[in-house]
Amino acid sequence: MDQRKKLIGPFKQLLSLANLPIKGALKDVDMEVLEHAGLLLEGGKIKAVGSFEELKAANTQGTEIIELTDDYVVLPGYIDCHTHIAFGGNRANDFAMRNAGSSYLEIAEAGGGIWSTVKHTRALSEEELADLTSKRADMLLKQGITTVEVKSGYGLNVEEELKTLRAVKKANQHSAADLISTCLAAHMCPKDFEGTPEEYLAGIVDQLFPILKEESLTTRIDAFVERSAFSAEQTKPYFEKAKDLGFDITIHADQFSTSGSALAVELAAVSADHLEASGDPEVLALAQSDVVAVALPAASLGIGCAFTPARKLLDAGASLAIATDWNPGSAPMGKLIESASILATMEKLSNAEVLSAITYRAAKALNLPDRGRLVEGLLADFVIYKTDNYQNITYLQGALQPAQVWKSGKKVVDNSNS
Repeated sequence: MDQRKKLIGPFKQLLSLANLPIKGALKDVDMEVLEHAGLLLEGGKIKAVGSFEELKAANTQGTEIIELTDDYVVLPGYIDCHTHIAFGGNRANDFAMRNAGSSYLEIAEAGGGIWSTVKHTRALSEEELADLTSKRADMLLKQGITTVEVKSGYGLNVEEELKTLRAVKKANQHSAADLISTCLAAHMCPKDFEGTPEEYLAGIVDQLFPILKEESLTTRIDAFVERSAFSAEQTKPYFEKAKDLGFDITIHADQFSTSGSALAVELAAVSADHLEASGDPEVLALAQSDVVAVALPAASLGIGCAFTPARKLLDAGASLAIATDWNPGSAPMGKLIESASILATMEKLSNAEVLSAITYRAAKALNLPDRGRLVEGLLADFVIYKTDNYQNITYLQGALQPAQVWKSGKKVVDNSNS
């Protein structure tokens, strides 16, 4: 790692997101916007944030000065805390059938649905899956996303789940983004498993979990708690055993019916993701807990269902994150700012709420306290836009692309001249 100090600036606007709370509603006036500011970096971390001229005067020896001459805005690197980018195949036909009025069951009977992706993913080698995952991570990196959560869940047996998580580990070595793996072996009960859902989950606990620990493949366990997958009653002992082994847990909750978010609150999960079906009791319970509510607006667009009640969650005092849910079925877009801006329009979210939801609050959903804000001591992960007003980021709904993306103090994307 380059230990040499670097000073970058002056920025027209610098949004550190420092001192904003982890929970509750936010107003844009609460978000400090520094002008003519600089970032001092050292050893992959932020050394100081403040006046560019003052930092320049105080760091004359042994510091690389990167002086900007145009108007730029800088803010923390984005964190996509829910994706399924380790997959094979394509489900464009699912989308067409769904828009033509076919039901979930009809799509599955026609060869679509999650099981279609399972078959295509199983057909890939570990190297092929790692390559696809790395390429998709790099596509997210170009959007300013410096940390990407990646779920398994298209293997659905011990051997194939291991292949997927090993592929994610390999992809992490090739992508400049940080890939945070999550085991979603409980995505659905596989069609080729001869036994009950409870027996399938017990087999995953006994046979897969020890290897996840042994090979350091993940620190996180997820499950889809839904009528079409696993019930809260079936997954509770599964999660309890995961927690006993030291795993963090996160839950696909309340997408079509409620029960998942209540389980997330009961078990103190780090996050409950989806929540499109959550009503007032679920909103209140989440707000009174430390569980991060993760909205996935691209899934609402892909399926054509209601959005996560983000406004109610924030007003009740919850912590809200927003992620892409990039997957081949319900959320193939893979565009964080675009989908977050749409959610902001539909749910009336402030810029402060949106930017917090894809930075430090998303970091909380991944239990990563070392990133998500531009403050001394945290990772030097940040995204730079060539614009004079940070409001243009959400206003242009993803059309404004980053000029530069920095990861751990190193420039990894540079579109400054394009």
